[in-house]
Amino acid sequence: MSKSSFMIFTALILGLGWAIRGHFGHEWGASWAGAMGALAILAASKRKDWLRRAPVLTALGAVGWAVGGMMSYGIVIGYGRGDDFGNVLYGLSMLAVIGGLYGFIGGGLFALGLETTEDKKPQWASLITEMFIGGFLIWGFFIYQLEWFMTPPRSELWAGCLGAAFALSWYLYREGYFRALRVAGYSALGAGFGFAFGNFIQTMGYVSGAHYNWWNVMEFTLGFCGALGMAYAVITRKWPQSAKPSKIANWLALLFVAAVIPLINYIDAFEIKGFVKLAQNLNIDNPEQFAVLQMWFGFIIIVIITITSVIIWHRYQDQEERLLKTIMPYALFIYALYYTVFGHIKNGIFYRGFPLNSSETPYIFIILLSYIVWFFNRKKDTQFPVKMVKPESWKCWLTIIGILLFLLIIITIISINSHGALGGAHERF
Repeated sequence: MSKSSFMIFTALILGLGWAIRGHFGHEWGASWAGAMGALAILAASKRKDWLRRAPVLTALGAVGWAVGGMMSYGIVIGYGRGDDFGNVLYGLSMLAVIGGLYGFIGGGLFALGLETTEDKKPQWASLITEMFIGGFLIWGFFIYQLEWFMTPPRSELWAGCLGAAFALSWYLYREGYFRALRVAGYSALGAGFGFAFGNFIQTMGYVSGAHYNWWNVMEFTLGFCGALGMAYAVITRKWPQSAKPSKIANWLALLFVAAVIPLINYIDAFEIKGFVKLAQNLNIDNPEQFAVLQMWFGFIIIVIITITSVIIWHRYQDQEERLLKTIMPYALFIYALYYTVFGHIKNGIFYRGFPLNSSETPYIFIILLSYIVWFFNRKKDTQFPVKMVKPESWKCWLTIIGILLFLLIIITIISINSHGALGGAHERF
């Protein structure tokens, strides 16, 4: 698979996951999207050593992208809907910070799993402790001591994620995991820009008067651009031979990804009251029966997918060629469809149809498009690196960040000159 195909394939999958995450929210919704992004890279990479550890690596991607789910950003999005330069630039810049934290921790933890070898294994207990302490200290110092509020009066746990990201970056640098650190950096740049630019698209969409869920488009761009950065950083480096798989770790990770993540999303998002209200809006005769039926649909799907995953992994975990050519690609598409169906059940899409102005309508087409990209590249090997890129210097990183800031200024100027104050706008200053 070429570099461009590798990047686009991964971006479509994680973008889709993040769009669906908008219907579930918070950490557990983000974990499902993160797992999809990790699976996309594993399926497209065609590396047997990574595929043997696929459940563990997928779980790391899920956990990493989930961490940022604790952050609040609703008020920050409101700043981007204003009509003055200072507030809008602040809103877009802070969205870039929030998206960057999603991407840094998500890409960093996943890539740390990729860089794990037999001779060099991370001390996970130490890393988790450092990230927790770093998050607590930065949160306490920034919020309680300096009172640097980003989203008043909402939660300021962005500072906790910032501290965790600092701790992760120091660990990766100190222990010599420079590939993982690079992946974290590019994932952060991509997700940060994607979130800010998505807010700009949302604002322009609202100004256009087109009736569409532009918020969902913004969520898609976060995942899409974050995946572009993550995939680029992965495919432009040579990676060492991965550590031998741990069967126990793989089994635990498989159950976590296939059963625990969906089950917690089911518990959090599937409620009888919510389905009764949905049935009433759809003019269904027996709302209570409809609600119970949807609950059963969701639970049965979890049971079927979990049992199927266990059977398939038990049978094929040692068959490298089958994993490479069939199991992992189709596991990815089924997992993406799994999340899509969950979102459709929650929103009653199967009962109200697929109108063109619904943001959920393109989900299946995105899966089909990603399948087409994979299908026409399925016989091509993916080389690492596709093209060797020189290690970025600190001047290079500063230049990239400067370009990002310049782009934020440009879209801020465009935004404030295209509309007056919009509904939902907030003022920080």
